Amino acid sequence: MDPLTQGVLGAALPQASSAPRYAASAGLLGFLAGMAADLDVLIRSGSDPLLFLEYHRQFTHSLIFIPVGGIICALVLHAVLGKRRGLSFRQTWLFCTLGYATHALLDACTTYGTMLFWPFSDARIAWNTISIIDPLFTVPLLLAVVLAARRRKPIYARIGLVWALSYMALGLWQRDGAQDMGYALAAQRGHTPLRLEAKPSFANILVWKIVYETDDRFYVDAVRSGLAPRVFEGASVQKLDIDRDMPWLDQGSQQAMDIERFRWFSNGYIARDPLHANRVIDIRYSMIPNEVAPLWSIELDPRRARNVHAKYLVHRDTSNGEPARIWSMLSGP
Repeated sequence: MDPLTQGVLGAALPQASSAPRYAASAGLLGFLAGMAADLDVLIRSGSDPLLFLEYHRQFTHSLIFIPVGGIICALVLHAVLGKRRGLSFRQTWLFCTLGYATHALLDACTTYGTMLFWPFSDARIAWNTISIIDPLFTVPLLLAVVLAARRRKPIYARIGLVWALSYMALGLWQRDGAQDMGYALAAQRGHTPLRLEAKPSFANILVWKIVYETDDRFYVDAVRSGLAPRVFEGASVQKLDIDRDMPWLDQGSQQAMDIERFRWFSNGYIARDPLHANRVIDIRYSMIPNEVAPLWSIELDPRRARNVHAKYLVHRDTSNGEPARIWSMLSGP
């Protein structure tokens, strides 16, 4: 999730369990600790563009790391904030640990994938119940946290947590409905998907991106689930076949190894970019949910030395009317 949402959920849990006089302090410490796990984005390499993909949402997001993350946050924040606010170190540690504990579980509710069980498993857990940014989830929770701090009434934070859990439950229900619509659409085409996923589109849980796999292709569509269901048929693309798509690639080169790293990160949902022959795309994500228009890709170069990495690219151009098109899917008949 975005940093603000991580922070406010991190604030809400320690606030909800604190005494009224500590509501503001618990919220502040929880807010900061709730964002701390994302400091793993600083693990980068100038020569290896994919290194951050391996470490983002890795050990700092593991369930087993929560006590460690909590104590690190407490050691830093007690001297800066906790002691000045009259808290014991134990109180600072408790508020920080509760705040830190919310981070990975919230991330696992999104679609990106979180390594909750590192180091025992490198599986990326993604429950696909909420977009990485969703104001309808965040704003009421933020209001609850602010009221709890200003009025010193933890009951507001508890109400905020009830809202967060209820919204996630609604997202789960919407996701399951979207998956059912996806399977029905595949059946209409005579397909039996090898796997199918429904992912919320940007900033809402009403319109969902459907991605399913057959023997040789990925199909991308969008559906609006809920009380006014609708299907927005999309596109398809061939699955990546290196021998066919990039016959020039040295299988022992660093670029070939980078494709496999990108395959792991993308959970196998990779294809050659239809518009750029030397790019490998992650088809799970796009601004318009029924399009094969990736948010990120890797670019290979036949001229590159054997030990040089592929280039990592981000594609987030919103100049082609994407917000208006998403809105039409949300609000149209």
